[in-house]
Amino acid sequence: MQLSACGLRRRPWLAGSFAIALLSSVSLPATAAETPAVTRIERGNLALEGVPEIPQDLAERMRAYQATRGASLEGWTADGAALITTRFGETAQVHRVALPGGARTQLTFHVEPVLEARPAPTGRGYVFAKDQGGDEFYQLWHDDGVGTVTRLTEGRARNTDPVWSNRGDRIAFSSTRRNGRDTDVHVVDLATRRSHSLIERDGTWTPLDWSPDDRWVLAQKYISINQSELWLLPTAPSGEARRFHPSDHAIAFGPARFSRDGRGLYYVSDEHADVRRLRYEQLDGSGARVLGQTLPWDVKQIALSPAGAYLAYVTNVDGFSDLRVIDLRRDRRVALPALPRGVIDDLNFDRTGRELGFVLNNARHSSDVYSIRLSQRSLRRWTSSETGGLDASGFVEPELVHFDSFDGRSIPAFYYRAPHPGPRPVLIQIHGGPEAQALPLFSPITEFHLRELGISVLVPNVRGSDGYGKTYLQLDNAEKREDSVRDIGALLDWIAHRPGELDASRVAVAGGSYGGYMTLASMAHFDDRLRCGIDTVGISNFVTFLTQTQEYRRDLRRAEYGDERDPAMRAVLERISPTTNAHRIAKPLFVIQGANDPRVPATEAEQIVETVRAQGGRVWYLLAKDEGHGFRKKPNRDLATAASALFLRQCLGTEADD
Repeated sequence: MQLSACGLRRRPWLAGSFAIALLSSVSLPATAAETPAVTRIERGNLALEGVPEIPQDLAERMRAYQATRGASLEGWTADGAALITTRFGETAQVHRVALPGGARTQLTFHVEPVLEARPAPTGRGYVFAKDQGGDEFYQLWHDDGVGTVTRLTEGRARNTDPVWSNRGDRIAFSSTRRNGRDTDVHVVDLATRRSHSLIERDGTWTPLDWSPDDRWVLAQKYISINQSELWLLPTAPSGEARRFHPSDHAIAFGPARFSRDGRGLYYVSDEHADVRRLRYEQLDGSGARVLGQTLPWDVKQIALSPAGAYLAYVTNVDGFSDLRVIDLRRDRRVALPALPRGVIDDLNFDRTGRELGFVLNNARHSSDVYSIRLSQRSLRRWTSSETGGLDASGFVEPELVHFDSFDGRSIPAFYYRAPHPGPRPVLIQIHGGPEAQALPLFSPITEFHLRELGISVLVPNVRGSDGYGKTYLQLDNAEKREDSVRDIGALLDWIAHRPGELDASRVAVAGGSYGGYMTLASMAHFDDRLRCGIDTVGISNFVTFLTQTQEYRRDLRRAEYGDERDPAMRAVLERISPTTNAHRIAKPLFVIQGANDPRVPATEAEQIVETVRAQGGRVWYLLAKDEGHGFRKKPNRDLATAASALFLRQCLGTEADD
């Protein structure tokens, strides 16, 4: 799985939170003089303002949809069992599955969710990460597999991306411990529990792999989604760091691995192309070549078998995954069994190299662990995650559509049609990032909207989205930020041209994180064409966001949004910020926030709530004191999705049988 700029494996938002399922409220705004007093209700770790009690009938109807779960593949144990994370209580924990279709044996039992569980290359024990209340200051822990769990990090910094040495005696990881701003690469010795840094330089550094002899750690220096570098860091004190494939122009590198002979790297980059391609090059710069079939799409993941016989990779084809395997000994493609169309994640060979594991997810199929036994071309299913008693085979599969925007550019979107006659109300769901991509993933809450409320759902990948090449990715940078908002206006035009199937007078907009900004901006620009909107952990003012987001990610965000320290750029950011344009938001708004959010601080939610209310607007506000950037605890998520469904039902005035 590829690494994000923040150092965590990217998980689909709807797998770990509820952002794209959230909708908005109903009441028309009162004038400033008529704005009623807002009562704040404290309920455990939740604070609610203006959010009514959830009707019992709605809560009961949602229960099955909220009870679904999925699984992630973390790796393989010494005896060939799968190490997975899944939720059986309130949070995701580590489990062991001994054989395909076998029972899931829970191994961790923490209040907080567990992330990044990495089994040792010996197959005995694993290292995992967890934070506190969603603050994302992760600490690394080692479970030796026989009952002893030890914390490896000091407890104050943010520590992520653990990578085992080949001998299983050391772990490389990223940490902000030096100054809280830069992310250095450290190595911890399991025998002594002592750690030291391999490199201390400005920027965000992430370990990717160890050389076969454990003398080098391959690391990525992330500058922006458009530019990164690969470096070889010596593990011996006397060595000197070396940059791999230096270049005078910006290159974006993706995942990378050492070849098993240690002479070269298999890696992904967009050099000399608009998309990211799979490549090989020796460490001395010779033998460079593109591998596999050249497609006009990004390669997103790679995995190399332990002996180096097979190289697997996944290409993102318009949001759907294309899995391929190369037999490196014979330089030919391996025949694979047919796979359901969907999204593949967590690509991972077992210790023998004969079994390729992965997670498969699509609109009718929750995230579950599969493997392919390469010699037999056989597909094996390891987990069958529950869907709350729902028949997921009847879930709505999205249609991939395109609409023309203001400049004639074609914008892709996934269109989920409500299975009900007549022109249906519409929810536009906007992904975060902005360097992310909406994918056709399993979403029981989206299915609830479609089936129970009769709302059709459109999920666009506006300009600036990942997955469509670097030209498309850069179309919303800096001064061009509002061009992506204009794409939403073009989507509203597309809706209006389908009066027989979509009701252009009943449209809601929702989004999380950057999608929260897009929601607020869309409401300000298209207030007369929207009924309501919901902002989840969203940016309300770019200047306050950039000055208050955690220091370790501030420069990364400046590379995307612009540098607020430059007076000209600051003026642009102030002009386009939702707080500046809040007077144009006359429709109801629902704001949802985690109090411990390190990315988009809770002050971003509070200031848009206060600003809109001060101008007579009606706002529902939900704050979770034990969450961060999205809700990861089931009780919190259940209340949020139920409140959102109530907002939707009132806002759009609909039920499925209308």
